[in-house]
Amino acid sequence: MPELPTRYVVTYAPKASQQSSSGAADAQADQAAASVDAEATLVGRTVGDAAVITLDRQLDDDEKAAFEAELAAADGVLRVEEDHLRTIAQTDPLAGQQWHYSEPTGGIGLSTAHGTSTGAGATVAVIDTGIVSHPDLDAQVVGGYDFISDSFVSRDGGGRDADYADPGDWSAAGECGFLSSARDSSWHGSHVAGTGAAISGNGEGGLGVAPDADVVVARVLGRCGGYDSDIAAAITWAAGGSVSGVPANPNPADVLNLSLGGSGSCPATYQSAIDAARAAGATVVVAAGNSSTDASGATPANCDGVVTVAATNRDGGRASYANHGSVVELAAPGGGAGGGVLSTVDVGATSPAGPGYAQYNGTSMATPHVAGVAALLYADDPAITPAEVSDALVSSARAFPASCSGCGAGILDAPGALGLSGGGGDGGGDDGGSGDVVTFTGPLAIPDAGSVDAPLQVDRAGTAPADLEVSVDIAHTYRGDLRITLIAPGGASVELKAPSAGDSADDVVQTWTVDASSVAAAGTWTLRVADVYRQDTGTIASWSLGF
Repeated sequence: MPELPTRYVVTYAPKASQQSSSGAADAQADQAAASVDAEATLVGRTVGDAAVITLDRQLDDDEKAAFEAELAAADGVLRVEEDHLRTIAQTDPLAGQQWHYSEPTGGIGLSTAHGTSTGAGATVAVIDTGIVSHPDLDAQVVGGYDFISDSFVSRDGGGRDADYADPGDWSAAGECGFLSSARDSSWHGSHVAGTGAAISGNGEGGLGVAPDADVVVARVLGRCGGYDSDIAAAITWAAGGSVSGVPANPNPADVLNLSLGGSGSCPATYQSAIDAARAAGATVVVAAGNSSTDASGATPANCDGVVTVAATNRDGGRASYANHGSVVELAAPGGGAGGGVLSTVDVGATSPAGPGYAQYNGTSMATPHVAGVAALLYADDPAITPAEVSDALVSSARAFPASCSGCGAGILDAPGALGLSGGGGDGGGDDGGSGDVVTFTGPLAIPDAGSVDAPLQVDRAGTAPADLEVSVDIAHTYRGDLRITLIAPGGASVELKAPSAGDSADDVVQTWTVDASSVAAAGTWTLRVADVYRQDTGTIASWSLGF
């Protein structure tokens, strides 16, 4: 698209009819344009008979300032405004179906996190089935490689090569083992990539956790699966390491997503590749597995140095299929009861036929939620280490609102993780003044028939926003007992939740939007939680402010 010329709307004082005539307006505009070595033309009129002036080229910021000052000083000129070119407001029409990002019970608080980071500058490697062409993915992909060395598995007619497109991983009955069933293509890698980093605001589908991150594709899974040797090579290459016979990766990834696995102990081949990737600065995020068993028997979930992810359903409890156990670091939405994870796929049953969207369930779907938040952390702090990423993810995870035994530290909390890694909170309520999400991390006991204050120190210039987001995670039996109040620096307060004798449900996990534009942002903000009845107690697990 050619560079468009700069235009202005020139409004005249009510009594300046002579100056507002076409000839006078032209002369005034010509004189102002000459000051920046440009030419001006009167192209029409708008509201109030204001003149619309176009220059013969686009002015830079300094030239705009000079032109505006010169024309504003002319006789009878009341106001000079740039005539901006506006565009339609693009949306993500399926975003409302992505409960896994936004709902207070089962979601990850993504909209709040995007106030701090959208992943720009970070790179995620999707080590999976390859990728299809899709309007929500095409702009995100910056390169990749096909690591499948076996032509039967690859389905694309050859071994390792630079074509990382997914031709489909379908199989006929009996092809993948005695009495194995026929299977359609999964488009698994594309679904994972969309959850991790689908573009936002393009008028298509939904969005990803890190919509401004780059994606590198490493194709390792095809018909019947993929070999350990190919997966290990892809891990090494994706993190910037050298693989014999394969060109160097020009876009080393910050985060590696492995939504794959099988049974057995961690092969030395995997562990060596993971160790090298971590040494190169990459965080390796893997799925716990979908056998509803202990993840210690699944690999690479049981490898050292990885972030192993279990899956929760829409209620925030463990998904029925999800592996669990001591090797799991945390859980994230994977779908199940109440709805699946919506992301990008192809509509073809076997070969690619065109872009589409589908809801899938699995720890494979939970894993890119965590990988996407890891990308947000790298974008927010490019110097962050894999150990620091893991600590931020685990330490900020919020309490499970439903049963999730063996699911790790809690559910992924995107703004909480950013608060810890970027200085938004240190577990004690002091943010040090950096980051757009400030987090208090408990637990802090709420006394029976008493109240408690959870202070949060904010070091931020100016006034608070009109859309200040206040998120709380409170574990408490019979939540109708609770009154929750936000107190701003200086003492102004707003009641977020009133007591309700009829509300016998447990816990408060919720986000409110508050107009705080009348108060200063800097100072001590306090969440006051009062228990107004007897016999029930609880704790403040965490609360945060999203600026």
